[in-house]
Amino acid sequence: MRYVDEYRDPGVLRGQLEEIGKFGFHASFMEVCGTHTMAISRAGLRPLLEGRVDLVSGPGCPVCVTSEADIGKAIALAGLEGVTLATFGDMMRVPGPGGTLSEAASRGAAVKVVYSPLEALRLAREDSDRKVVFLGVGFETTAPAVAASLLTARRDGVSNYFVLSLHKLVPPALRALLDMEDFAIDGFLLPGHVSAVLGARAYSFLAEEYGVPGVVAGFEAADILRALCLLMEMKEGKKASVAIEYTRAVREEGNPKARAVMEEVFAPVDAEWRGLGTIPASGLALREEFRLHDAGAWEVEAPAPAGDRGCRCGDVLCGKIKPMDCPLFARACTPESPVGPCMVSTEGTCASYYLYDFREGEG
Repeated sequence: MRYVDEYRDPGVLRGQLEEIGKFGFHASFMEVCGTHTMAISRAGLRPLLEGRVDLVSGPGCPVCVTSEADIGKAIALAGLEGVTLATFGDMMRVPGPGGTLSEAASRGAAVKVVYSPLEALRLAREDSDRKVVFLGVGFETTAPAVAASLLTARRDGVSNYFVLSLHKLVPPALRALLDMEDFAIDGFLLPGHVSAVLGARAYSFLAEEYGVPGVVAGFEAADILRALCLLMEMKEGKKASVAIEYTRAVREEGNPKARAVMEEVFAPVDAEWRGLGTIPASGLALREEFRLHDAGAWEVEAPAPAGDRGCRCGDVLCGKIKPMDCPLFARACTPESPVGPCMVSTEGTCASYYLYDFREGEG
């Protein structure tokens, strides 16, 4: 298949691994995106790169970085009379104060799993007697579609459609990581889906202000290895820049139409990230013109965050530890019985390591 088979050719992959092996130094790179984390683990790249490249997972799983307090608010909204909470499936089993959305549904809350915000909007159209709240979780990849659903609702007068916006922005998180005293990596494997919207220019500050290189990569094994080669070349030449490996989907300027829709509906606000704390201008809130559709403005009583349960998901998201370094990993915390969100999401680092990188008796 064009644009797929050539990225899975074993000969190409062997050649790329040999090219990386020719560099006479070790490097540590952070893959920002949770989809990259899963792709790297599924392809078995970590052991193949051992001794040359250490791949460190970052805060690129939107479910994982959602704060416990925000999860508690979502659960509280789901419990309101006359409210249906529509959510992506990944959020159903994320532990929060008062349990999970799945547990709330078992107690009688109206929680519906949807595959897009437009499906949530359809639920609102079909039952005008209920308030339908879409749980807006995601990065710049999903925010434009949520914005489009709100524009459609306003245009068509669907007054019972609401959004709880917990969206996050990737560039401010990278800046927050680089400002940490103990953060030391040689470059970033930058997200492909987010960058299709933002474009590569959004990361120019990495090289210009911090002297750290970045490469926007696709999701096939050959994409990832080629991006790592580019990062190794930059490290060897001591010349940082931001490059695009994923040229078949990402442009320097990104997708101006998607960004325009997102900016029409949302405005940047300070947001709390699991593991990173509150990061200035790293979240998206509905603009005043859309206040009538803003479930975030509702006053609800939510249980206080439970605090430390021994889960070190926050440290995993910052690249401070690997999943196996958490005392709960593969013991008290498994995909069947997760303690933290990093073990729940299909993009979660702990789930990825558990499925592909961990062997019984390790850790």
